[in-house]
Amino acid sequence: MTAVREVRGFRDRLAVPVLAFGGILMAVMQTVVVPLLPDLPRLTGASAGAVSWMVTATLLSGAVLTPVLGRAGDMYGKRRVLLSALALMTVGSVMCALTSDIRVLIAARALQGAAAAVVPLSISILRDELPPERTGSAVALMSSTVGIGAALGLPLAALIVQYANWHVMFWATSALGAAGLALAWWAVRESPVREPGRFDTVGALGLAAGLVCLLLAVSQGGQWGWGSPRVLGLFAACVVVLALWWVQQRRAERPLVDLKLAARPRVALPHLTALLTGFSFYANSLVTAQLVQAPKETGYGLGLSIVATGLCLLPGGVTMLLLSSVSARISAARGPRVTLAIGAAVIALGYAVRIVDSRDLWVIILGATVISTGTTFAYSALPTLILRAVPAGQTASANGVNVLMRTIGQAMCSAAVAAVLVHHTSLVGGAPVPTLHGYLLAFAMAGTVALVACAAALSIPGDAARRGPRLPVPSRTAPERDGAREDEALEGA
Repeated sequence: MTAVREVRGFRDRLAVPVLAFGGILMAVMQTVVVPLLPDLPRLTGASAGAVSWMVTATLLSGAVLTPVLGRAGDMYGKRRVLLSALALMTVGSVMCALTSDIRVLIAARALQGAAAAVVPLSISILRDELPPERTGSAVALMSSTVGIGAALGLPLAALIVQYANWHVMFWATSALGAAGLALAWWAVRESPVREPGRFDTVGALGLAAGLVCLLLAVSQGGQWGWGSPRVLGLFAACVVVLALWWVQQRRAERPLVDLKLAARPRVALPHLTALLTGFSFYANSLVTAQLVQAPKETGYGLGLSIVATGLCLLPGGVTMLLLSSVSARISAARGPRVTLAIGAAVIALGYAVRIVDSRDLWVIILGATVISTGTTFAYSALPTLILRAVPAGQTASANGVNVLMRTIGQAMCSAAVAAVLVHHTSLVGGAPVPTLHGYLLAFAMAGTVALVACAAALSIPGDAARRGPRLPVPSRTAPERDGAREDEALEGA
């Protein structure tokens, strides 16, 4: 029995790094397709518009499935739903590796969008399973995996695409996904915290329809035309569908999203700050990648390859990994509200560096790393704020909504940055290229949004960092209590 307990203890110690590995995989899956986008029309025989759905499909499915799978995790078991999300992600990667048909590729990328629920589900498992003194640092690490995976995925994918067949990249991600799934099945225990009831299917369908209309209009508005009947119709449909969904949720006995809880300032303001932070953070990756790859003839571009571009963003990912524990200590000492405000302010500082100088490579890397530092603080504080503000039985769904707000912010940022750059171009070699002024305006816009996020963070009430226990410890179920007594009896014997 001693050996059994030792194996169990070893598995429990591995739970945090295994869950973090799953979060990194999720971010890697979202970014690996980026280096392929310019060549996919030639490789698949599809149009550039069809190829763009390789990104859009993942965005839409991730936004829809994150709150839905979060709610399912609260009701049916977080580990079970986590394994399902990782399995869908892996199956999608295998499908991409086996085909060159753009229709199958888009469907496979939609399956991979399910991985967006990995982070909120993992954070909820950590809350349920870890003692309070370890939860803060583990949640901070889990939150930072989004940036770490994105920073690692781009250069890794670029290297594979440059030196091997593009299907090899998806075989590599399939192997990583299978490893992550196997490790999670072995090391992660099922959480005993549940909120039983009937799943709100009508609410899930209504939210899905509203989000698809919103994100489809935002992501395709630049291509279809912001004043086109298609985009305006999608926005109108979004308003109508979400209004009806709001009424349905208020009346439902077991709603998908507890709107009364979500409307409380301690929950609503972190959600708002998540949207603003997602917007301000995402501009860093978007604009930096385009700026350093711009041709030298522009007078500011560096003409770097996609591999070199990924390496420029790599220091930011390493910084997020190293500083996750620092952000947890700040939250423990001063409260997550302060950590969130500091993070947003540091993001704004990073954009100020970018505005001062975006011609020298070392300054570009420095500014991007400063922004990643702020993102580490902000993203680590957001789930902690949510965990303190919602009941234990709603942590996965509430964190799923918070991640959804970040996703919406990123989609809005992509559209806003594209609109700014399109209106500030000059001809270089006969082709329109964004001007340096356009990039600086994008930096200024993102920095301003970060300052608004800082103000919103400081407005969050009820930070209980110094008043009593930080996180409630879930009560043990009867089988767990019996198991604990059995272990104690064995130890006594």
